[in-house]
Amino acid sequence: MNGSSILILTASPLCRNPRVVKEAATLGAAGYQVTVLTVASQPRFEQMDRELMRNQPFTRITVDHRSTGWRSRLAKLGQRFATWRARRMIRYFRIESAQALGPASALLRRARTIPADLTIVHTEIPIWAAKKLIRDGRRVAVDVEDWYSEDLMYRDRRSRPLRLLRRAEAFALRHATYASTTSQSMAAGLAQAFGCPVPIILRNTFPLQPVSRLDQPIGDQPPKFIWFSQTIGPGRGLELFLAAWSRTKNPSSIHLLGDERPGYCAYLRELLPPHRRGDLHVLPLVPPDALPGLLAQYDIGLALEPHWPLNRDLTISNKIFQYMNAGLAVISTDTAGQTEVLTAAPQCGLLVKAGETTKLAADLEALLADRPRLRAMQEAARHAVENTLAWEHEAPRLLAAVKEALSPR
Repeated sequence: MNGSSILILTASPLCRNPRVVKEAATLGAAGYQVTVLTVASQPRFEQMDRELMRNQPFTRITVDHRSTGWRSRLAKLGQRFATWRARRMIRYFRIESAQALGPASALLRRARTIPADLTIVHTEIPIWAAKKLIRDGRRVAVDVEDWYSEDLMYRDRRSRPLRLLRRAEAFALRHATYASTTSQSMAAGLAQAFGCPVPIILRNTFPLQPVSRLDQPIGDQPPKFIWFSQTIGPGRGLELFLAAWSRTKNPSSIHLLGDERPGYCAYLRELLPPHRRGDLHVLPLVPPDALPGLLAQYDIGLALEPHWPLNRDLTISNKIFQYMNAGLAVISTDTAGQTEVLTAAPQCGLLVKAGETTKLAADLEALLADRPRLRAMQEAARHAVENTLAWEHEAPRLLAAVKEALSPR
């Protein structure tokens, strides 16, 4: 057994951060003593996290901000007020602090109490904390799943500490023991922007799931599209896709899975002709272990990322790999990151121009009318995962990077 201890920091619940779970499980299974430090803020996600932790080869510690008692409620109220005030200071006075991101000080304090031979930081607050931990003398690695200073819609960016985030990203990427990210495009973009070594590539793939769409016959039911994310909201390409899809004549349905921003799905339905509104369905979030089987019930996965903000263009989201793992054909916009996937597996779906609807409508119509072609795409997607695009092919790079990071300096 490897006696080295690893601390993984994230500010997100594990049920919404599968990359951390894959990393921690891989390192724990390799014999490292792995602890994940995260934030517990919502009882619903906390319950999912506890179920997810069953039989995992790592330990989870939380900074608890759930409202489970009067002291906890008071602490959570104080934290929410401090975050609200910090965001107002940015919006109106351009004074930035990490408090605008959430419980930054609390997470850093707790991290400093946990000894580790290597600390790996994920998400915004831990990347900010990386500078403090490096100056404490720790070995710190950074994983940039998203380029946080280049993310979110304009209205959401107005109260974000963008300069602070950019400085934190620069320091972490330049001084980390190693850095990793999701795509070749993101690695090149980060290296050019920050003058840092090119991060290693750990794609957002998943372990090969046992069930897929290919386990079921083609059938004669209309094809079903699926799109999922943590939040169903603007800026994810849904409006333009619906504009193209609503022109198709062959029957099909669209299913959106996630937490809806209030009123957004009603807005989407208003964009559709009245006779198509019943073909748009909304599903609630499901626990992570239920998602693979659920996806396998659909036919075509939608990865509709726009070119802006820059993070959306360069990263490769979880969803495209999860669709392929489930044996779904994919409709993918031509962002830099997603183009890498469709270049590696060109037969698994359609690579479409982001923001264009006329050709997309014609391409959708042709695909919906050709069930053998759709089946061939599903087979190609699943085979690509079996051959190269499963987590089993990424894990060795992670293990090699950690082994080198823990070698004597």
